[in-house]
Amino acid sequence: MRFNTLLIPCGLTSLREENETVVDPKIVDDLARRIAASVPDSVKALQADLEQNFRAALQAGLGRLDLVTREEFDVQQGVLRRTREKLESLEKRLAALESEPAQDTTDD
Repeated sequence: MRFNTLLIPCGLTSLREENETVVDPKIVDDLARRIAASVPDSVKALQADLEQNFRAALQAGLGRLDLVTREEFDVQQGVLRRTREKLESLEKRLAALESEPAQDTTDD
């Protein structure tokens, strides 16, 4: 079993095993605590229950994300950049070829 560390734009880290995304439990617990702590004082009695519900919702939501490593992202960004450069080069060559007068290659 090989796990890859994943980077999410908001700073979360996660582990991915082939087609399954497993979010770091410490991050989810911290987020759930922060969300539960932000609820109004009138519902503080429900804080533990809310924290568990937030944790479950976060794990389910983050688990559905199709995440990639920063390294994979950078590699694909480089491939895209090179592809765009090649496309621009080919477009320039095509424009140059189209602007040349057509040469008659038939023998009379």
